[in-house]
Amino acid sequence: MKKNTIYIQLVLLFSLLVSAASAKLTLPALFADHMVLQQQANVPVWGLANPGQKIVLSGSWSDVKVTTRADQKGAFMVKIKTPAAGGPYTLTVTADQTITFQDVMIGEVWICSGQSNMEMPVQGWPGADLDNSSQEIENADYPAIRLFTVARNISLFPRSSCEGSWSRCAPASVASFSAAAYFFGRELYRKLKVPIGLIHSSWGGTVAEAWTSNAALRTLGDFDSTLNTLDAIAPHIKSVEAKYKTEQSAWKKALAHIETAYTQAGYKDSDWKEMKVPTTWENAGYPNLDGIVWFRKKVNIPAKWAGEPLQIELGPIDDNDITYFNGQRIGSTENWMAPRSYNIPGNLIKQGENTIAIRVTDVQGNGGIDGVPGDLKIYPKNAAADQALSLSGNWKYKIAFTKDSEPLITQNANNPSVLYNGMIAPLIPFCIRGAIWYQGESNVGRAAQYAKLFPTLIRNWRDQWQQGNFPFYYVQIAPYKYGATGRTSAALRDAQRTTLTLPNTGMVVSADIGDTANIHPANKQEIGRRLALWALSATYRKKDIVPSGPLFQGIKIQGNKAIVSFAYARGGLIAKGGPLEHFEIAGKDGKFVPATATIQNDAVIVRAAQVTHPVTVRYCWTDTAIPHLYNKSGLPASTFISDTSLYQ
Repeated sequence: MKKNTIYIQLVLLFSLLVSAASAKLTLPALFADHMVLQQQANVPVWGLANPGQKIVLSGSWSDVKVTTRADQKGAFMVKIKTPAAGGPYTLTVTADQTITFQDVMIGEVWICSGQSNMEMPVQGWPGADLDNSSQEIENADYPAIRLFTVARNISLFPRSSCEGSWSRCAPASVASFSAAAYFFGRELYRKLKVPIGLIHSSWGGTVAEAWTSNAALRTLGDFDSTLNTLDAIAPHIKSVEAKYKTEQSAWKKALAHIETAYTQAGYKDSDWKEMKVPTTWENAGYPNLDGIVWFRKKVNIPAKWAGEPLQIELGPIDDNDITYFNGQRIGSTENWMAPRSYNIPGNLIKQGENTIAIRVTDVQGNGGIDGVPGDLKIYPKNAAADQALSLSGNWKYKIAFTKDSEPLITQNANNPSVLYNGMIAPLIPFCIRGAIWYQGESNVGRAAQYAKLFPTLIRNWRDQWQQGNFPFYYVQIAPYKYGATGRTSAALRDAQRTTLTLPNTGMVVSADIGDTANIHPANKQEIGRRLALWALSATYRKKDIVPSGPLFQGIKIQGNKAIVSFAYARGGLIAKGGPLEHFEIAGKDGKFVPATATIQNDAVIVRAAQVTHPVTVRYCWTDTAIPHLYNKSGLPASTFISDTSLYQ
């Protein structure tokens, strides 16, 4: 059955794209100038042509031509043997017309996927800088490294094609490309001296179940309810999306229209209701309201302030605002819950009654002028604090537009299976060497589920690619202040560790190079290098490379102490930065206490005076713990707990 999966998918889905009656020769975007094909492999090439059309495929690296015929739906797939790494070559596909792809390289191809830490580009993001970004971009002249980024796409069914294009690695192309993927590929290129193809398919803030197929998720049962809803919508997707498009059009029109009359001092607002501010409008009786609400308030300005510039503070507003004073716009902010503070020019200030008008826009969740009463005030810039006039209390308000409070379910990138359908399925069965993955932050808090889900994702991809247990290397999430308990993410990191029981997997520990104040660590160079260590060691069989820091193997209890053994500890363990910390030990009662830990060759002896009969040991079991335990190769030990049933 599995052998027919790809073929059936191609037949069904290509038929949706082009009429089979008069199909123009079409291949997915992955086949294009500057692409990299996997070396020394039987590389599938697929597409759509006229039904029954003879297809001839040839590569300039060989005189051999391979042929097939498009089926009755016009779909075809043919495989061509590739040589050892090299190029550039051409690849020619002939049907009723001929397409020749230029500058084709033969080398090593890797899928690079995950959420924002994989998506983060070499140029960084505002508030998320990358180490030495400008220099890295300037020096990124590697024409034998080729880059392909899959355009974001949500789909309710597996797609056969995606948007994207291949480019040579250069400063202009690398700036917006995945940093983790680039540094991984660069390290491989430096060590292997062969062309490297990097296919980047990621989306920030997304969960692992979004990257897993419907059928694979059904084996878990955890996501059936949402999958059932999506399956029910799928046959009617055009009408559902048409309705959504109409609603979005109305919303955009409402956003663009400013009711200028509402800003004027002389506007009659006697029919407007009153709301005591500050508050969210959900707390004021509108629990499901998203949209646009206008607020107005009269304020009496003393004579001594007339003609003088004033400062107005409005506290945090959710989401966006445009603020007016006596009909003139004085400021606006598009930033969820940021405190508002605007200057009012002196020429707008008059003695007696003045009018403040605020247009508040809320996209989802809570909305309104929030904060505490002391946040809302108006005052001369140099006045003492007790001279400020309070703006808290009753404001007139009018609901100008009500937005559909429920986003279209088909537009939610975190729905199960939708990113697999839109951004992974189109890549199958493009021949690859393996995959790298950086994700997990969005699944924090669901460790027990992730311990099943993540291996399911890996098996799912391998099953669909039908290339055996291809290498799958991934990054363990870094320390970060995730939640009030301070221990929200440790179990998720350990669930990632236990996934190493799957064959041909490897995990990068990033705990020593994270940033507890920023979920996007800046040192993506080391992330890429450590991913490459796994590939160089386990995939390319390079000698004398240690791919991992110490990984928990087991514990042995001797009296009042636990002896913890580790893999990747040959030659002994070391403690960096002082004595070992972050070890905890528990007895039968399951109550963990801080423990003393000492290194003994390639093991760690853990004990605590309060625990005379130890049962369980855990390490770095907090959100922000930085490891001190390393192996002689300078790689850190992973978070672990010796009894994974204690995740919760």
